[in-house]
Amino acid sequence: MGGRPAARNGARPTVGVLALQGAFAEHAAALDAVGARPVLVRVPEELAGVDALVLPGGESTTMSKLLDTSGLREPLAALLTEGVPVFGTCAGLILLARDVADGRPDQRGFGVLDVAVVRNGYGRQRDSFEADVTIEAVGEPPFQGVFIRAPRITSVGEAATALASVDGDPVLVSQGTVLAAAFHPELAGDLRLHHLFLERV
Repeated sequence: MGGRPAARNGARPTVGVLALQGAFAEHAAALDAVGARPVLVRVPEELAGVDALVLPGGESTTMSKLLDTSGLREPLAALLTEGVPVFGTCAGLILLARDVADGRPDQRGFGVLDVAVVRNGYGRQRDSFEADVTIEAVGEPPFQGVFIRAPRITSVGEAATALASVDGDPVLVSQGTVLAAAFHPELAGDLRLHHLFLERV
């Protein structure tokens, strides 16, 4: 669904997909399908020339450690500070959040999204679920949200906007050039959110 090609001055935008751990391959496939040129990013040099970034789902504490060992933390932080568009999903949302209520002492994020989250806020792996997510920005039908050890957004600050909720909990938020989802759009077989993200690039 929603597979219209994206264009940036007639060229395919280059989107760096953090590929240290998690569902990066699925994001890369979705980005390619909507007209972007995905680049898997494992070392700082692979950030050269990117127009946007995707921080995928995975295990947030592992990803935080790998950001340090790979040397990517500071270059990524610099790009986010510059306002490079970024799409964070599940663990990516946790890395972007300003406040992680139950984060480990050695876990550091980027703090560029004015939300507070709880890791695994809906339970462990066995508590994973799917739910219809109504997103006005992408229209009907509802998006099929895949929640796997998903973070729960407990508050949305004044700088951010909730774009969708499930049972009263915000699950998709936006702030300037930042888009973040508590679920896994790359696993839904629905390209509308990736297309929405590319419209910001």
